[in-house]
Amino acid sequence: MGIDLTGRTAFVSGSTQGIGLAIAQRLAEAGARVAVNGRTADRVAEGIDSLIGAGIPRDRLIDAPGDVTTDEGLAVALDATGDVDVLVNNLGIFGAASALEITDEEWQRYWDVNVMASVRLIRAVLPRMKEAGWGRILNIASDSAIVTPAEMIHYGVSKTALLAVSRGFAKDAAGTGVTVNSVIAGPTYTEGVQDFVYQLVDSALPWEEAEAEFMRLHRPQSLIQRLIRPEEIANMVVYLSSPLASATTGGALRVDGGYTDAILP
Repeated sequence: MGIDLTGRTAFVSGSTQGIGLAIAQRLAEAGARVAVNGRTADRVAEGIDSLIGAGIPRDRLIDAPGDVTTDEGLAVALDATGDVDVLVNNLGIFGAASALEITDEEWQRYWDVNVMASVRLIRAVLPRMKEAGWGRILNIASDSAIVTPAEMIHYGVSKTALLAVSRGFAKDAAGTGVTVNSVIAGPTYTEGVQDFVYQLVDSALPWEEAEAEFMRLHRPQSLIQRLIRPEEIANMVVYLSSPLASATTGGALRVDGGYTDAILP
């Protein structure tokens, strides 16, 4: 199956590294113009340099710095992008914390970053998509949305909410040619996750041993028994962003390595 996103413009929040950067690369490889987003112009420039180094033509990349957790930053980033055909809400924060020690302020921060930033971006781009009769919105969720982790319940709750956000906006877009879906990403290797792993296992272990120990002790349900790679998440996002996925909406699609021990979603 050939995926051709030529003529489409994609905005990927938090796309200067990790899963977001991999998504930006795959979308650009499929022909889309991709807005690379981060909080500062310097971070965005670093991300774009990385993509150019991976062979992406410069004219397919848009500098779109701006903190999308604020109204001002969101407006600046979207103004730099122009009309958005594909929105990927990738921005998110996570971290281990004892359940009884998570403060009200931390609960609110996770809600603002992991949920409300996505809601605001959807509100900003969905009306034009509906008018155009075509659009794709993808919210990057997590296995933690289904299997709430004891070591970061605030994160899990925010990702559960994101599934409901996706389903609700899919209903709002019913019959318009716009699809809205969640991608449930399983335990995935990024620099941030590497730091998280070393919070939970012996920090003196070489990385390959630490990864194996983390999967054995903390993610034993994984059927692939390794961390997913960012490009594996990106492959699903590109498919869902394409015309080939025109009948898939309101869904929560898993790229979790079989981690979630359930048939649905």
